Amino acid sequence: MNPLDELDARVAGCSACPRLVAWREEVGRVKRAAFMDWTYWARPVPGFGPPDASLLVIGLAPAAHGGNRTGRMFTGDRSGDVLYRAMYDLGLASSPHAVSMDDGLTLRGLRVTSPVHCAPPENKPTPGERDTCRPWLVRELELLGPRLRSAVILGAFGWQAALPAFAAAGWRVPRPRPRFAHGARVTLEREAEQATGGRSAAVAPGEPGPGPVTLHGCFHVSQRNTFTGRLTPDMLKDVLREAAGEAGIAPYAPQPPSTPVDS
Repeated sequence: MNPLDELDARVAGCSACPRLVAWREEVGRVKRAAFMDWTYWARPVPGFGPPDASLLVIGLAPAAHGGNRTGRMFTGDRSGDVLYRAMYDLGLASSPHAVSMDDGLTLRGLRVTSPVHCAPPENKPTPGERDTCRPWLVRELELLGPRLRSAVILGAFGWQAALPAFAAAGWRVPRPRPRFAHGARVTLEREAEQATGGRSAAVAPGEPGPGPVTLHGCFHVSQRNTFTGRLTPDMLKDVLREAAGEAGIAPYAPQPPSTPVDS
């Protein structure tokens, strides 16, 4: 098992926040009428994507009947429908549909995570819950650090939670801290004392070490934003496209299946 898989397993077993534990489990017992035949995951939801990702997408927290039901980030809800469709259109995801953990969906060069791994009541984690969950994101950033080159952060909550995590993982965050806005862009340099050593900088021979990471602010893919047009699919794809290019991932439009030609 690689270190990121080990981290994901540890995340899924966390019970550090009593309020979140009670809520995620209650949702899994009561369920929603449309999902009565589901066995809810009802645990913390780990990140999703390959261990060599150079682009990270950071959300807020799992949805009660989305990730908390399926066990995978942005899977099984309207927000995920928008996000994975955009990724697919850019060739970053193998399918525009995220339904369950066994649907075969894979990501190319990117990973999806969040600063809070349990579904919170009313989608609102407390500052204490955010801070308690931060070490998981810090460790994820440390493990991704050798190859990570850009990140798309969805929403103000994710932005505010991610900046101190990047700082703790070895990047230098400007002061005053950059403010969130859709289209915000800031490059974080590595702290000098951590740029050439330490566990977060451990890499295989011949591979690049941790370097600067460019953060991109993007409105969250919440229904409130997408239904009102505050965030359109093109706006989302513009941010993902730029971040993917900086991460060294060449976005492309997936090719439609070939159609036999009549002879």
